[in-house]
Amino acid sequence: MLKPLSKQELHNLAMNIVGEDMKAQGFEFLGVNSKIGKDPQFVGLKNKDLHFVIVRSVAYPQDANIYDPVFMQTIKEHALKFEAKAYYAGVGLGHGSDYANPVLKDQEYTMVYKGLQEIV
Repeated sequence: MLKPLSKQELHNLAMNIVGEDMKAQGFEFLGVNSKIGKDPQFVGLKNKDLHFVIVRSVAYPQDANIYDPVFMQTIKEHALKFEAKAYYAGVGLGHGSDYANPVLKDQEYTMVYKGLQEIV
């Protein structure tokens, strides 16, 4: 029987998607934390600038591009202490043939990912 991915497995999948995107953009990783609730997930360097990235996996019907502004403001304030930029990376994940259904182990998946959103 096929099982849906756990919250941690979904988070890890989102982390892989965002990490690959960051690598393609030329980020150097200084720190990676894939534990749910431990923020930021990525601390990276690009063009000598420090970047903090918060990664969230979301399921239908949630919008992957909408984040909690109060929480993200606290992350931005934390980043500013380190002269870093803060980003949100939301990844919507669903089953390969129907985005409204959960991702199943060893099955194709569908994703909605628009890249890093700078928190301003």
